[in-house]
Amino acid sequence: MSFRGFLDNLEKDGILKEVHESLSPIHEVAECAWGKGPILFNNVDSHKCCLNILGTRLLLARALGIAAPDMVAHLAAVGYEGPVREVNSSPFMECASTPDLSRLPILTHFKGDGGPYITSAVVVSQFEGKLNACVHRLMVLGKDRLAARLVPGRHTHQFYQAAMAKGVEVPVAIAIGVDPLLLIAASTRVPPEKEFSYAAALRGAPVELVRLENGAFAPHAEIVLEGYITGERASEGPFVDITGTCDLVRQEPVIRLTRMMTRENPIYQGLLPAGGEHKMLMGVPYEPLIYRAASKVAKVKNVILTDGGCNYFHAVVQIEKETEQDAKRVIEAAFQAHGSLKHVLVVDSDIDIYDPSDLEFAIATRMRADEDLVIHPNVRGSTLDPRSRDGITTKMGVDATARLERLWKFQRVTPKGQG
Repeated sequence: MSFRGFLDNLEKDGILKEVHESLSPIHEVAECAWGKGPILFNNVDSHKCCLNILGTRLLLARALGIAAPDMVAHLAAVGYEGPVREVNSSPFMECASTPDLSRLPILTHFKGDGGPYITSAVVVSQFEGKLNACVHRLMVLGKDRLAARLVPGRHTHQFYQAAMAKGVEVPVAIAIGVDPLLLIAASTRVPPEKEFSYAAALRGAPVELVRLENGAFAPHAEIVLEGYITGERASEGPFVDITGTCDLVRQEPVIRLTRMMTRENPIYQGLLPAGGEHKMLMGVPYEPLIYRAASKVAKVKNVILTDGGCNYFHAVVQIEKETEQDAKRVIEAAFQAHGSLKHVLVVDSDIDIYDPSDLEFAIATRMRADEDLVIHPNVRGSTLDPRSRDGITTKMGVDATARLERLWKFQRVTPKGQG
């Protein structure tokens, strides 16, 4: 489904709220959209801007065309080999001009932000015949300059380092307002160069790409910015990240823009930092990775990254326990699958992983601290964790599963019988 097709689908079912009053992109749009569902602003400095279209599990599942409880197993089963083809034109080519970011309703979300931020863009980088698509936050420095947060070790950063070593720049296409499934794919850790193939597998139809003048490829979008990652660096931040707290200010690479292309009357897609959409796109793609890894060591039923854990730091893995070692094996597999994970809770198949009270019940009745805790002190976690020191933290796993030799003692009894 296309970006506009998804919006039309939301509008048809009465899910998309429209706002017609004039609002400023500086703080007002973010304040109005905070905590809301899908919302389309029709007059943000005379431009259209939408937010929150993938802000819940139900909306994410809607984009995938499946039921929400089936999402993790579905994503874990999808391969990476969908068809990708090159085409000669796209609606984003309707209006082409020299770059001027002031002509877009780029949002400043919170007081104290480093500047306006593009937060929903798929950045497609091209280097030595290799292609990568990833979501990067981009801070506006001027009408044709952006500071890009490139996480060390990720594929875009690898391209950047290789290019700098050779004294050349990295061609990029920055696509805003893309097919939601493409946004999901670009947010997911997949094998190198497989983001578009994965998106095609998710949608069950080819992904089409247009080659730009700089050699980079762009998918169909509302807005595409063409340019290069340069050797120049600039301060990037402060930025409110997934925890709702401010991330560090860093020296990051500058992207020099050379061309701006849009549809006529484009719809700009924003993404609220620390909002539901941010958490869904940044966290949920790790659930199938944990599911796959844990399934190699135990019989896994489901996985969730919890809301209280920012949909990023806390995982719950539901298993059908077969041996007393299963839970601890699952804990280690989860930590390997998601390096930023801080706490893992393993529960039995009778526990509702979507119910915090049921999770607490499992801890209260099935976990014993001197036997069922796994502690890994002073290990690499995430710099986004305010409690970490330069990304070093302590990780904990909790085995809250019933003991197999005394199952009768853990079974819940109701007026209808045993649970």
